[in-house]
Amino acid sequence: MNSQCYTVAMDLGVCQLRNLSISFLSSVLGKETASVRLDRCVLYRRVRAEQGDLVKSHLMYAVREEVEVLKEQIKELNERNSQLEQENNLLKNLASPEQMAQFRAQVQTGGSPTGPGQPAVGSAGTQAALPPSQNTGMSA
Repeated sequence: MNSQCYTVAMDLGVCQLRNLSISFLSSVLGKETASVRLDRCVLYRRVRAEQGDLVKSHLMYAVREEVEVLKEQIKELNERNSQLEQENNLLKNLASPEQMAQFRAQVQTGGSPTGPGQPAVGSAGTQAALPPSQNTGMSA
């Protein structure tokens, strides 16, 4: 049992004990004193319930904010993924069959797709991996 549940159970137990005491006191002292104590116990319960509602609303607000942030990140990642897929398709279309065969062979052997004589292909330098005959006519 966690401490918060224990505290709530303890508070409820104290309140029930007060009610038992109030019923006993009401028979001994009269109704007015018991009524004041009962009102305090009811007020205490209401305050605790309102505090619980306040905590719940703060947590819901924080969760909503986090969901919005995550939705925005997902949107950005989807856009980036789409951009990279388009770039990949362009590179596949511009590559010669020999280059594609070499690439597939390197991928199957677990080697790096860029060989020792080939520069790495980045999003800013897509022309660097193309042979000089295919580099002409495209400017960044």
